[in-house]
Amino acid sequence: MRSRPTAAALAVAALLLTAGCSGGGSDGPDGGRTSASAGRTAGPSATATHTPPAKGSVKVLRTVADGLDSPWGLAPLPGGGLLVSSRDEGTLTRVDDKTGKKTTLGSVTGVSANGEGGLLGIALSPAYASDHLVYAYFTTDSDNRVARMLYDPKKPAGEQLGAPDTVFKGIPKGYIHNGGRIAFGPDKMLYVGTGESGERGLAQYRKSLGGKILRMTPDGEPAPGNPFEDSVVYTYGHRNVQGLAWDDEQRLFASEFGQDTWDELNAIEPGANYGWPDAEGTADDAKFHDPLAQWHTDEASPSGIAYAEGSLWMAGLKGQRLWRIPLDGTKASADPQSFLKGDYGRLRTVVAAGGDRLWLTTSNTDGRGDPKKGDDRILELRVE
Repeated sequence: MRSRPTAAALAVAALLLTAGCSGGGSDGPDGGRTSASAGRTAGPSATATHTPPAKGSVKVLRTVADGLDSPWGLAPLPGGGLLVSSRDEGTLTRVDDKTGKKTTLGSVTGVSANGEGGLLGIALSPAYASDHLVYAYFTTDSDNRVARMLYDPKKPAGEQLGAPDTVFKGIPKGYIHNGGRIAFGPDKMLYVGTGESGERGLAQYRKSLGGKILRMTPDGEPAPGNPFEDSVVYTYGHRNVQGLAWDDEQRLFASEFGQDTWDELNAIEPGANYGWPDAEGTADDAKFHDPLAQWHTDEASPSGIAYAEGSLWMAGLKGQRLWRIPLDGTKASADPQSFLKGDYGRLRTVVAAGGDRLWLTTSNTDGRGDPKKGDDRILELRVE
């Protein structure tokens, strides 16, 4: 188990901070965004007309389940069923994807839900068929961390979740910008999206775990081939990463909340610097890796992303819509298209369900939405 950074490292990080914390949350009703960072150079909006949008469509096939409380992470189970985490309740629930029946597995010990923190992303072990382990990213009283738990469906409801075994700890926590998305890649390594917890300078400080994408073994050690020696840091210069997905060529992409002007979708390259807080959106500066697409903050506030049918699909919180970004390698092959604008409110997590199907969760009970009867929901979509 790894625990970084040390108290000494955090003290050094404090000296490197810029003007201080962001003034608000990353996915609030107005984004909570205050002044942008000095030196930011804004590029054109992804929604401006450059290349005509490719043809595409989205159809909501059905509501799989409703009545969920602050759903955040979603993980399909082999053989059917979905696991969903409740950010505020700190529980994991199994949803029967045929009937919508909900079974509470249990509570995750140690979760401290406050602001944007709580029980966030979940992922199944690469060896789930034999070890039945569920990984979770969550906020405690002192940090954000990753733990794994045994799921035993043979036990009574409420007692099916084992005690958390901490794999990695010491990720900075804040009232805002806790990141939270985790996913196992095609290489069976664990990728973790973190936020800078409102302390902007942490994103550029490579010894901090805040404002990063981390890559580690299932046991929490630096993964072989990482760009920085003896470090789990894979990329840096991020504000708040909440979406991770791979295309069919095993290329990694990530979504990221902006501050005032630009939300981002990035193609991820090991060791690259994505600019925050010195750049937000396109910077045209060789020091920074520019996004492949960007949005005005009221159009997106992106959380989860998924890959299906040659496109990335990105859920928008404040934007209250699902974005389609058709790909040509690591570039957008056409302008992004939006679907479901305002139909279901805030959209949090999107997961590939095989072929042309997606699972999509709403996020209206998270304290920043306008819950309607039945919220929150898991939807099944057909896309093309």
